[in-house]
Amino acid sequence: MPFTNNQAEQDIRMAKVQMKVSGGWRTLEGANRWLLVRSYLSTARKRGLNPPSVLHDLFAGKVWLPPAAHA
Repeated sequence: MPFTNNQAEQDIRMAKVQMKVSGGWRTLEGANRWLLVRSYLSTARKRGLNPPSVLHDLFAGKVWLPPAAHA
């Protein structure tokens, strides 16, 4: 059962835990890279994809992108 049902809160929770455990990031670039990977994995997970498989494909050059939203 999720800690909360608020999806936005759940999405930022891991970043806050990372900051608390490590004391933060050494550089802005490092923080941006970490957040980019977290966002990529979070989106893949929400689409029902296996995160390790998505990462394996990414490093093999097969980038997964979610379908574009139509306005």
